[in-house]
Amino acid sequence: MRTIKGPGIFLAQFVGDNAPFNTLDSICKWASGLGFKGVQIPTWDSRLIDLQKAAESKTYVDELLGTVAAHGMQITELSTHLQGQLIAVHPAYNALFDGFAPAQYHNNPSSRYEWAVQQLKWAAKASQNLGLNAHATFSGALLWQNVYPWPQRPAGLVETGFRELAARWIPILNTFDEHGVDVCYELHPGEDLHDGISFETFLEHTHNHKRANILYDPSHMALQCLDYLAFIDHYHERIRAFHVKDAEFNPTGKQGVYGGYQSWINRAGRFRSLGDGQVNFKSIFSKMAQYDFPGWAVMEWECCIKHPEVGAAEGARFISEHIIPVTDKAFDDFAGTGSNENFNRAVLGL
Repeated sequence: MRTIKGPGIFLAQFVGDNAPFNTLDSICKWASGLGFKGVQIPTWDSRLIDLQKAAESKTYVDELLGTVAAHGMQITELSTHLQGQLIAVHPAYNALFDGFAPAQYHNNPSSRYEWAVQQLKWAAKASQNLGLNAHATFSGALLWQNVYPWPQRPAGLVETGFRELAARWIPILNTFDEHGVDVCYELHPGEDLHDGISFETFLEHTHNHKRANILYDPSHMALQCLDYLAFIDHYHERIRAFHVKDAEFNPTGKQGVYGGYQSWINRAGRFRSLGDGQVNFKSIFSKMAQYDFPGWAVMEWECCIKHPEVGAAEGARFISEHIIPVTDKAFDDFAGTGSNENFNRAVLGL
C-alpha cells in the first residue's frame, strides 16, 4: 500500500481576473498558504498555462515547474475537461458548447473538433514533459439526449454511438500511450461516460485500451444514487485520478434526480463543500488506500451555498485529515513466533 498524495486543488473554479487568482504564481502562493500541496491545472485558461508551449518547449516547462515548486507545490495533473467535451458533441448542443472553443471555431463543428483533438494531443506531450502520468478530461457525448428516451431508442443506436465515440478517442488514446500518460475520464452526467456500465461499454469499443481510465468523483455518483463505494471495488484498477467533491441528495414529494429545472440551490441533488454533504469520505479514503491508489486527492470545489475561499480553506484541512498514512506492518506482528518451512510443516502436523 501507499499513502495517497495530497491535498491538491483543481484551479478551474478559482482562477479569475483579480489577484491572487489571475496568475499561476499568485494562485499557487494562495493555495499553498491554505495547506494545499498540489495543483490540477485547467489547460484552457491562458492565465495559468500555454498548452502548446508546454508541449513544445522544455524551457517553458521548466519555468512552469519552477513557479509551482517555489511555493512548495507540485502539478498533480493537467485538465482538458472543456476540450475533451468537444471530441463528441451532438448537434443539439452545438451552440452551447461553442463557447468552449476559440471564436474562430464557432458555428463550425468539424473545425472545432479538429482544434479539440490537437489540444488533447498537446496535453499528452505536455503531461509527459511535466513528468505526469495521468490526465483529467471529459469524454464528450453523442448519446446523452437519449439517456432516458421518449420515443424509445431505435435498435442499435447505443452501439453506433459508442463505436463512433471510440473511433474518435482511440487515436488520442494512442497518442497518450506514446507519451506514457493515462487518460482519466471524469464520469459525469451529460457525458456518454457517466457510470460504470457506460465506461465498460466504452472499454469494449476501444479494445480495453490500457490508457482509458477513470477520474473518480463520488459526488456525481451520489447524485445518480449509484453505490460509489462498491464502484471502487469494481473499477479500482482503472481509477487513476480522484476529485474529492461532496454532494447531497434530498428527494421530496415534488422532485428527485432530475431536479425540476430548478437552480442548483433548489435541486434535490446539489453539490456541497467538503464535509457539508452526504458523501462517506472516510470509507472512500480507506478503500483508496486498500487498493493502493497511486495518485492525488484533489479538491474540486463546487457548492451552491458556501463562499469558494472558505470552501477551499476547509477543504485543504478536510483532505489532510482524511488521507490515511498507510501502515508498513501488521497489527499483530508483536505476537509473531517466526517460522521456516520445517516449522510450518510441524504446525500442520506433517
